[in-house]
Amino acid sequence: MPRTPRSELAVLTGAKVVSNTALRWVGPFLPTLERAFSTSTGTLTGIMGVCELGGLTTVATGPSLDRGHERRVFVAGLAAVAVSSLIALYGTVPSFAIAFLVLILGVSNLTVAGHAWIGHRVPFAARGRAIGTFETSWAIALLVGAPLLAALIAWVGWRGPYVALAIGAVVAAIVVVVFVGADAPHLAERAATTTTTRTGRAPLPATAWAPMIGSALTAAAGIGTFVVSGAWLDDAYGLSTGGLGIVAAAFGLVELVSSTTVATHGDRIGARRSVIAGLIVLAVGAVAMLSAGDSRAIAIGGLLVFLTGFEFGFVSSLTLVSEAAPEARGRAIGLSNAMGTVARASAVFIGGQLYEAYGMTGTLGMVAVCASVAFVAFSLTRR
Repeated sequence: MPRTPRSELAVLTGAKVVSNTALRWVGPFLPTLERAFSTSTGTLTGIMGVCELGGLTTVATGPSLDRGHERRVFVAGLAAVAVSSLIALYGTVPSFAIAFLVLILGVSNLTVAGHAWIGHRVPFAARGRAIGTFETSWAIALLVGAPLLAALIAWVGWRGPYVALAIGAVVAAIVVVVFVGADAPHLAERAATTTTTRTGRAPLPATAWAPMIGSALTAAAGIGTFVVSGAWLDDAYGLSTGGLGIVAAAFGLVELVSSTTVATHGDRIGARRSVIAGLIVLAVGAVAMLSAGDSRAIAIGGLLVFLTGFEFGFVSSLTLVSEAAPEARGRAIGLSNAMGTVARASAVFIGGQLYEAYGMTGTLGMVAVCASVAFVAFSLTRR
């Protein structure tokens, strides 16, 4: 097909579906992986939390993105996703830890590469649509990927998803190389003539920090809950692996609606208003989860509302981050992702420990703190 910005964005989005599936299937299927690796929720979430720190590497990647090397970084990220899946097949807790670290390295860097690609090519007035489209991959990973992986687990066991994802990542990398244009030379020329980009040492504007902090804490609120959602539904409501696959697909559906809404209406509503609205919906979902009692329907419904608000708010926050420092966009996006990495890692680790000690009430207490601070940060944000 001919290369156009729209067709290239479609290819990048499809490739990101594969990487996001590799990352997202772990949370809903934690009970399955606990049995496969003969360990506990606390151990796996602890490992995942520490491995999230691999996302700090995006600080170093940012200047490269400002020189126009988005496709190169994106393809390298897909290669890391494939390698991580192969490592996990060994079937031990240490192999899971190494595999998850490599996975985080790949997903984090290809994500910031995609955001930089959009930021460098799409005007701010239309960027919500582009980023919303790109981030539908987050939802599709669950909507399509979760039931497929649940079927693979039922058919061939827990190794089935890892094999499928390794193959998918290799195919996706090839498609990106073939159908996405080479790295942009005009960005390299600008980097060579712009002191800020060349040195990477000029400070970011003070106004950049509020949206970056808010985005990081919004991510922490969502991931901290999502990562223990499968264990919660299994422990408290007895959902089977098949049931978890269906619920995970429902998660994907509501997230797809949220990210699509950002793509279609976010630019008109305004990114800051969209983020704040998302945080409010997230809070409503959290209250419903706490009030569920023995009702499986209310528990799942509350979680769906929670994830709807999270997805809508977080995707909208990425638009604000992409314009936080226009003269050093790649560096700002990389730094923002690194901040999000620390926030997510802390949320996964602390959220898992709080879940084991106090159940979902403990985890949602942490979420309330993150969401409240994020709300304040975005209230102070100005483009």
